[in-house]
Amino acid sequence: MSFLRSPVTIFGALNLTAIAGSTYYLRSHLIYNSEESEARSDEIEGTLRGHIGLIEESLDRSEGKTTEVDRGKKMDEYYGKRGRYEKQT
Repeated sequence: MSFLRSPVTIFGALNLTAIAGSTYYLRSHLIYNSEESEARSDEIEGTLRGHIGLIEESLDRSEGKTTEVDRGKKMDEYYGKRGRYEKQT
């Protein structure tokens, strides 16, 4: 068992432990950042969809194609679609 007392073996084991620990830490950090980025993207997508609906409604109002009853429908329609990708047949 003299190989266990060898400095090369001890430093080699410490090196492998450090590599495994840092790999695990970086992987968990990468997963966390990926989830955060996905959440931000979803939030931005919903905001953009809502703004597109508002712009289209104002365009329809300026062209005289809509009534006061239709106000807010396009924004709700576009904003409600966020994050849902439906297959088109």
